Amino acid sequence: MSTLTVLMNAGPWLPVPPNGYGGIENVVAALVPELRRRGVRVVLATVGTSTLDVEDRIVTFDDGQFAHLQQPYNRAAGIAAAHMHQVVVELRRRPEIDVVHDNVEAWGPVVLAAGSHVPVLHTLHWDLAKHPALYGRFDGGGRVFVNGVSASQMDRAPAALRAHSVGHVYLATPLATDADRRPRPLKGDHSVVLGRISALKGQHLAARVAHRLGKKLVLAGPIGAYRNPAELAAASDDALSNPDVRYWVEEVAPHVDGELVRWVGTVAGAERDELVATACAMLFPLQWEEPGGTAVVESLALGTPVIGLRRGCLPELIELGVTGLLADDEDGFAEAWRRADTLSPEACAASAARRFTPARAADEYLALYQRIRGQEPESRPLEAAGPGGVSSRGVPATG
Repeated sequence: MSTLTVLMNAGPWLPVPPNGYGGIENVVAALVPELRRRGVRVVLATVGTSTLDVEDRIVTFDDGQFAHLQQPYNRAAGIAAAHMHQVVVELRRRPEIDVVHDNVEAWGPVVLAAGSHVPVLHTLHWDLAKHPALYGRFDGGGRVFVNGVSASQMDRAPAALRAHSVGHVYLATPLATDADRRPRPLKGDHSVVLGRISALKGQHLAARVAHRLGKKLVLAGPIGAYRNPAELAAASDDALSNPDVRYWVEEVAPHVDGELVRWVGTVAGAERDELVATACAMLFPLQWEEPGGTAVVESLALGTPVIGLRRGCLPELIELGVTGLLADDEDGFAEAWRRADTLSPEACAASAARRFTPARAADEYLALYQRIRGQEPESRPLEAAGPGGVSSRGVPATG
């Protein structure tokens, strides 16, 4: 069989890999090297500051456009449009491309349904309730297929979108590779909420409970475009037009005393890994139906148990009472946090090494590429079906 060439569309917002925050970009950065190890040629649609090794690049913007993402529509809409226009122009010029693997919200499937002559796999990384007018009547024209990042996400999808689904593939992290064989640092006395400061992530609840329990809490992640306290302090008065900044000022900052509860801004690389690996628990006080849970699988890979609310994909990703504890309300969350030290770091790492490696994700995506091209892979046993009748291998369960 000839070499498979995939156009991997990472979007215009952040480089690949990102410098800190960047969920989709981290997913792409983990997946692409494993695809290339399997002989896949990758053309990456990204920004000029990306450093990921690939066969070729498509670049519209020199640097990431994330700072513009929450600007008014009439100032930001053209960014994704310009990026997707260039993707389609290049796709027409490159007959060697066999599959497009798209990761650009809303604009990606719409433009590619009209402009792609090759099969498209569009990965849904977000809340599928966000675009009801689009997802409620989506028509991929026989060219665009979708996959989710959890079964619970696809279970909530509108029927029109679900009709295009080829299953789900759980998010992966390089940290999961041999996670059960690496030495782990000693645990400290802190817990962590890792991710963008946002009302959906629920940092206010974690901070409030930290004071209630007298537990140390570190909040790590950007607030809008501001990566650390110094940048936020230097921001102009119009920073409050950003909903994440308003959330911080009104709901979270009153609980941040610099001692029991601290905000350290964006952390990346070894600093992030050390912060998480030495934590007693990673907290997920989610206020929404989390679709994928990148930080969940990273936490498990670093041997840190997960404490969260029973929302979205969390029940699929953790083994209850073994790698994490879930609750239905604030009181239950507080009680679960108290019990975090009953969970085994070794069990967390072993679960990640079994379920969330980039190698496993690459195998599953290759099967989906073959499927949408009409080339079913050789028969192999499927794992037991998870919620929604979809196997954890990312293809519809049969039998």
